[in-house]
This record gives sequence, C-alpha cells and structure tokens, in this order.
Amino acid sequence: MANRMSAAAQRVSQLRLAFNQTRQVDPRLVPLLAGAALVGFGLCLLVGVLTGYPLWGGLFGLLVAALACLFVFGQRTSKAALGAIEGQPGAAAAVLQSMRGTWRVTPAVAFTRKQDFVHRAVGRPGVVVVGEGSRARVTELLRQERRRIGRVVGDTPVHEVHIGDGDGQVPLRSLSNHLARLPRALKGPAIDALDNRLKSLGGTNVPLPKGPMPRSRRRV
Repeated sequence: MANRMSAAAQRVSQLRLAFNQTRQVDPRLVPLLAGAALVGFGLCLLVGVLTGYPLWGGLFGLLVAALACLFVFGQRTSKAALGAIEGQPGAAAAVLQSMRGTWRVTPAVAFTRKQDFVHRAVGRPGVVVVGEGSRARVTELLRQERRRIGRVVGDTPVHEVHIGDGDGQVPLRSLSNHLARLPRALKGPAIDALDNRLKSLGGTNVPLPKGPMPRSRRRV
C-alpha cells in the first residue's frame, strides 16, 4: 500500500514538473487545456440534457474532460521537448531512443569533427540509418555506413533518412511518424539477432559535444 502511494506521488510530481516546464516554453498550454476540458464537458452535458440524463452527462463529461486534457498535454509536452532539442547535435538520436515499439538504437555510429552524425536503428522495417548535419557531409557518411553494414545485413532493407527541412529530408518533428510508416520486414527475434550482428562491427568510443545524445561509436 505504501509503495503504491509512493509511486502515485512520484507520478504526480513528474506531471507537475512536466507541466511547469512545458508552460514556460508554451504560452498556449493553459488555454488549450482549458478549451479541451470545456468542450469535452460541454458536449457530454449537452447530450445528457437532450437525452434526459443531465447528471450522467455531467459525470461522463468530467471523465471526457480529463482525458481530453491528458491528450492535449501529451501533445504539447512532446512538441515542447522537440523544440528544446531541435538544432542541437544528437537531437535525432534523442528522438530515436524515445520511440515506441521494438527499436534497437545505436547513436553516432559515424560522425565528423563538424558535428555531423549518423545514428543506426534496427526495427521491424529493417535497418534505418539517420543522418543529421550538412547535406553533403551527411550524404557521404550515410553512403559509407550503408556500405559498411551491407556486409552483415544480407537482404534486409536499409533505409536512409536525412534530418532537415529541405527536399528529400525529414523534419525532426516528423521522424517518428516517418519511421512508423516504413514497410515491415522483420519480426521480434530477427531484430535482436540483426542488431547483435551489427554491433559485432565494433567501433571506438569517443567524446561527444554537449547535447541530448549519449555516447557515440565511431568517427569517420
């Protein structure tokens, strides 16, 4: 019982911290939350009045209002988090590591001294190499990394993604959705097996610039 109460208190504390941090960078957070709550409650109450059950409509409206607030809060928190790291070295790795689903992420499998990075993710679509930085330098890094991993992936699909807002690039805010839409090629056990084979390629630990990304693997 005490453990449950402690866990609940910790979750409330985390929500409060996330709310305060998001509100500092998103002035629309509170108005949007209030609007979502009012719309959800109002619609349910209206339906209750029209059907002759205003009390039940109001009670159900409270639940809908709470769910609407949680949904809006989650969306705005995610947007604020992306805005805070966008443009920083390693931002793409932070997004990859926060994705839901079966993904095995290895940050900075290749990089340059000018803070261009290539990260590797293994999941149901196969292998995804994600580059961030100068288009010309990242294109070369992606080409080298694809050739390097081609020795062990066999017929497994390899997808290249370059983070950016230009033609043929994927914005950081759209990275998760972009990967989620890729066609499926692997199942659970095959993902771990392939990731282990790729890790056998080895690499050298090197210091990274300050930012949201953990330690890297190899320098090019």
